[in-house]
Amino acid sequence: MPSSLRGLAVLFSLCALAPAQNTLPLFQEGRIRTLIFSGRNNHDWRTTTPALKKYLLDTGRFDVRVVEEPAGTTAETLAAYQVIVLDYNGPRWGAGTEKAVEDFVKSGGGLVAVHGASWAFSGLPVLGDRHVRINLVEPAWAEYARMVGGIWSEQEPKTGHGLLHSFKVKFIDPSHPITQGMGESFLATDELYHNMRMQPGAKILATAYDDPKMKGTGKDEPILWTVDYGKGRVFHTALGHDLASMMEPGFVTTFVRGTEWAATGAVTLPAAIDPARPAADRLRVLVVTGGHSFDTSFYTLFEGYPDIAWDHSVTSHEAFREDIRPKYDVVVFYNMHDKPEDITEAEKKNLVDFAQSGKGLVVIHHAIANYPAWDWWSKELVRGKYLLKPEGGMPGSTYKHDVEMFVEPVGQHPVIAGASRMHIWDETYKGMWIAPDVQVLLRTGEPTSDGPVAWISPYSKSQVVYIQLGHDRLAHIHPGYRRVIKNAIDWAGGRK
Repeated sequence: MPSSLRGLAVLFSLCALAPAQNTLPLFQEGRIRTLIFSGRNNHDWRTTTPALKKYLLDTGRFDVRVVEEPAGTTAETLAAYQVIVLDYNGPRWGAGTEKAVEDFVKSGGGLVAVHGASWAFSGLPVLGDRHVRINLVEPAWAEYARMVGGIWSEQEPKTGHGLLHSFKVKFIDPSHPITQGMGESFLATDELYHNMRMQPGAKILATAYDDPKMKGTGKDEPILWTVDYGKGRVFHTALGHDLASMMEPGFVTTFVRGTEWAATGAVTLPAAIDPARPAADRLRVLVVTGGHSFDTSFYTLFEGYPDIAWDHSVTSHEAFREDIRPKYDVVVFYNMHDKPEDITEAEKKNLVDFAQSGKGLVVIHHAIANYPAWDWWSKELVRGKYLLKPEGGMPGSTYKHDVEMFVEPVGQHPVIAGASRMHIWDETYKGMWIAPDVQVLLRTGEPTSDGPVAWISPYSKSQVVYIQLGHDRLAHIHPGYRRVIKNAIDWAGGRK
């Protein structure tokens, strides 16, 4: 089959997850229901909106949806949410949607305006992107200015900004729930808006000196502020020009804390959030490779999860040269070290000590051919073996690349939670030794396979799972496979 058609089949297999998802509630219980308005902006909303969504989700405090065409949104739509985030600077939404937003906030909903939203609905020319330039001058939405507390103006002194540069944002109200505990200041690398038309109801939380050397005004300019609008709360940040600006820890911390405050009136999130650092309670994972070639897409299986921090070893010598029990919670094996000299007796002891300590082990694909002369690995731990040569009256195992197959979940287990039938292209193994007491999780009817392609080992001293799938990119990018791998790591690490 042509690779293009195989790629389409992988994409269409997303549909296989739909039945499981349909049983889930619309919103996650206990999370702040958040709606982001995006889709039109003279800034790169295609990258900034996903970043804002990720920052909120990473806190574990929010459940987030995104609307890229806000016009037409009704009061009934907004009623399900607690806060709206505006990453928007485009045409007006029409009287119905604009009144729905006003009423939503007045009645107690939250609103957060980010950077370019300071220009929106100001009566200035609508700004498009580089593909669609909209020069229409629309009448100002006067109530919007009062609602968000500050907006751009072409009247003298004109609103604008100098050069994008690094500057210090100073808190002038360090006792507010958003800023409390954050110290005196933080650094931003951003556009510094000046001469904003601030409204009487705006309460400024932080300012920054607009240096004339950077074409600034020589004054302290408002950067963060809040507005009480009816019963609702509004947080406005003038920061966030682009993705790099949004990666500054000060932006992330004030944004997520400001959104929580706008939604609830209180702040429980920490006073220091660095998006480049994983969560303190993350699973510590060691990934072991070597001895077999593989597509580098394998590494993407561990990226994008704030609850995982992973290291990489390319030999068994490097992985197990010392006691790893204090350092890791889970070891993922994607290696195939098949010579006796590939692992020393001391290194074997460190691996056994790890397995006997109740930690987790996830064995993937060709790793079932690891350490063929070491019976503890195959007969006790994994409870399966790919026979590199005839052994014990059995012929050598066989493999076949690029096999189109269908994989079915078997029973119920946290490792296969949320996964359903997979249509996938992968390498198959046949003629392996598989212990009769394993708990099969995934099975295929493909004739070039033994049938079971994932199982739980009965090894009693730790959590051990084997997943035979995963030869190359076609498996690594499959959403069902990715879900099973993440589930396996979580389960092996005691999180499921």
